[in-house]
Amino acid sequence: MATEIKVPALGESVSEASIASWLKNVGDMVEADEALVELETDKVTLEVPAPTAGVIVSVSAEEGDTVLPDAILGMIDETAEAGARAAIPDATPTEPPVSGDIATASKASEANASAVPQSPAVAKLVSEHGLDAESLLPGSGKDGRLTKGDVLHALSKPAQSTVVTPPEPAVKSGPRSNGDREERVKMSRLRLTIASRLKEAQNTAAMLTTFNEVDMSTIISMRKRYQDDFVKRNEVKLGFMSFFVKASIAALKELPAINAEIDGDDIVYKNYYNIGVAVGTPNGLVVPVLKDADTLSMADIEKKIGEFGKQARDGKLSIADMTGGTFTISNGGIYGSMLSTPILNRPQSAILGMHNIIERPVAVDGNVVVRPMMYLALSYDHRIIDGREAVTALVRIKQALEDPGWLLIG
Repeated sequence: MATEIKVPALGESVSEASIASWLKNVGDMVEADEALVELETDKVTLEVPAPTAGVIVSVSAEEGDTVLPDAILGMIDETAEAGARAAIPDATPTEPPVSGDIATASKASEANASAVPQSPAVAKLVSEHGLDAESLLPGSGKDGRLTKGDVLHALSKPAQSTVVTPPEPAVKSGPRSNGDREERVKMSRLRLTIASRLKEAQNTAAMLTTFNEVDMSTIISMRKRYQDDFVKRNEVKLGFMSFFVKASIAALKELPAINAEIDGDDIVYKNYYNIGVAVGTPNGLVVPVLKDADTLSMADIEKKIGEFGKQARDGKLSIADMTGGTFTISNGGIYGSMLSTPILNRPQSAILGMHNIIERPVAVDGNVVVRPMMYLALSYDHRIIDGREAVTALVRIKQALEDPGWLLIG
């Protein structure tokens, strides 16, 4: 009995995905719910599990292909034995026999390829071009697996001892180099979407940024004073982000336009506070969302942000984790950024930019003292947020951070 491997529902506003990599090959025995293939959408990378235990007997989509929800990716036969393949009509032209060293090299290449985990597309390329798959490891795929791009990149270089067939054919797509001084790689679906949405925000919104600075002395002192007890009670460290989330929510409650969005000719005011936290990953920027963040304790916020960070690095964020945000916080300071103008995360109307903390001289009560200072930036859509509201919101965030008692008295 054969069972279809299908593309799962991709979530709200996601209409298609790309095949990032096959984790199993035709002929492999798999267990139910074992990961078979990675899909890349414009929001996240997700794994498609095996719907049942059995043997993969065919695949109908290769790496790089675009697929729609509910599309068939391949077939699993529950009764087949390992190594089985679906019956294929005998319509493939017979290749001329090879002999001597070429035949020996071809067999050696096939044996070598079978020893290295590969997707069907990768295995085909390795076999066709007589590559030594082991010499290309580790690959850029998950767990060091070879990807189609790795093989194409190897083919684009001058012939080496790993190639045992005549000179490789011209590569029409994929990575290409010019004397190893440049490389052309197709943009991932996530990177294309990031580019498109950031440009859309610039083209659509009347975007403006206001700046302020905050003295981080009080928060740094509080973290030192309560860190040990906080960790004992909550099994998570007290970071800076929970203070910024709480301070932002206080400002959003006072100034509802900061938490609103434009929908056609309407302004939609949100009476809930879903705070997006921008996270950088090797594949690009993602923004998981703290849902109903106003109901979370500081410990809950720190735990959730820690989970998001790990899931983002492992490519395990779900569509639900990434949708529904009403306001975003971006921390360029972890990379050493001194000052920046963050771009709106559409359709949201404002985004807060944090930066690095630098000790510098400031005037306090007529005296020059050295304090740990951070520049803050609030980018906003001037179509619905007036300058007064934006500046006031940033001042409220500053006040709450410099004197957290503001958070207690509202």
